[in-house]
Amino acid sequence: MTVPTVALNSGHDIPQLGFGVFLVPPDEAERAVSDALEVGYRHIDTAAIYRNEEGVGAAIAKSGIPREELFVTTKLWNDRQAGDAPHDAIRESLDKLGLDYVDLYLTHWPTPEKDTYSNAWAKLIEIRDAGLSRSIGVSNHLPEHLDRIVKDTGVVPAVDQVELHPAYQQRDVVAWAEANGTRIESWGPLGQGKYPLLEEPAVTEAAAAHGVTPAQAVIRWHLEKGFVVFPKSSRKERIAENFDVFGFALTADEIARIDGLDPLDGSGRVGSHPLQFN
Repeated sequence: MTVPTVALNSGHDIPQLGFGVFLVPPDEAERAVSDALEVGYRHIDTAAIYRNEEGVGAAIAKSGIPREELFVTTKLWNDRQAGDAPHDAIRESLDKLGLDYVDLYLTHWPTPEKDTYSNAWAKLIEIRDAGLSRSIGVSNHLPEHLDRIVKDTGVVPAVDQVELHPAYQQRDVVAWAEANGTRIESWGPLGQGKYPLLEEPAVTEAAAAHGVTPAQAVIRWHLEKGFVVFPKSSRKERIAENFDVFGFALTADEIARIDGLDPLDGSGRVGSHPLQFN
């Protein structure tokens, strides 16, 4: 199965379904990524703070898959945003990954109290121009952060990777992205198991109608909304199940019912808030 791609404003394409390794222990990352590559994933999302870049790189090296067939993302952690530290950070990540470049490099959080995210974005532009990352973007940035970095540099991020799942759809961030040519990537796409998403009638009934699991129905919802999505699992059978989402399509009514799961008051967030995480 070839995963559909979407175009980035950098001129590169990104596979819409990827494999995320958040909270995958370093000693399990190589096996998990190897399983994902065997299943058919070609898009791997990691980060310096996950401390598993070496395992990701080992799995890539052992896979024998040509580098040009892979899309690899990593992220700049918050304590490396100031000064020229991003340049050191990307080279450390590349060394751990065993790669000459990544396909996408992201600033991980805006950490507004530190007020270094605009500098970090300027350095990512230099990193892109040096050929160390083909595309650059941000993570967990709200419209106010996005407006500032674009005003300061004139460069619009290729992606914004944010917490996004049916109970927390970040409509203001999505609207900004759609208006400015930025792609949205969903982290925690299944709500990280922190609320009974997979028991919601809107989800279970859509799943039953198509003979799939509730998790598959939600992943399909993300894809049909146009988001890039990273379901995460360490179990090979679940890794394979999360990849098997291209043999059906949700109806407009099913999508609308899942859309309706967001209370719109911000109470659906299960992760840290970008204005408070510093």
